[in-house]
Amino acid sequence: MSHAIVDQPAVEFGHVAHVAVHFDDLDAFGLLHNARYAVLLERALTGYWAEHGVSFQGGRHSAPDVFHAVREFTISYRTPVTGTGPVAVHFWLDHFGTSSARYAYRFQALDGGTVHAEGERAIVRLDPATLRPTPWTDTARAVAATLLRPAPTSA
Repeated sequence: MSHAIVDQPAVEFGHVAHVAVHFDDLDAFGLLHNARYAVLLERALTGYWAEHGVSFQGGRHSAPDVFHAVREFTISYRTPVTGTGPVAVHFWLDHFGTSSARYAYRFQALDGGTVHAEGERAIVRLDPATLRPTPWTDTARAVAATLLRPAPTSA
């Protein structure tokens, strides 16, 4: 099986990132370990935000929005990832509120055909001093706007 990167499937909203599954991500059966999906999603999200100027490097963050906590993580497994190589992670925002955000995501084959897993991840931006929710900055709002799923239109 070839693991060459192919063109990313076109998506109507959100972003598709290719993340690498390494040998140590697999379980004893050669399947992507269930706990590794959260790590690979984090890598996809971190890369996207870093490309847009929001990152954590050298012990410091480029924007205060980096300081947030995961409130909820859900996942439904569909078809196992069976080995190493790239997998496509399609993610988008279903909600971006005053201090919270809710991503939806889908792990899929590079051609977009097979869905391996899907779910949601909710986060809350925190004030580093108080650990209380605090509003997103204009910088985060601008990046988030590129990921928001359009509201459904009524027929």
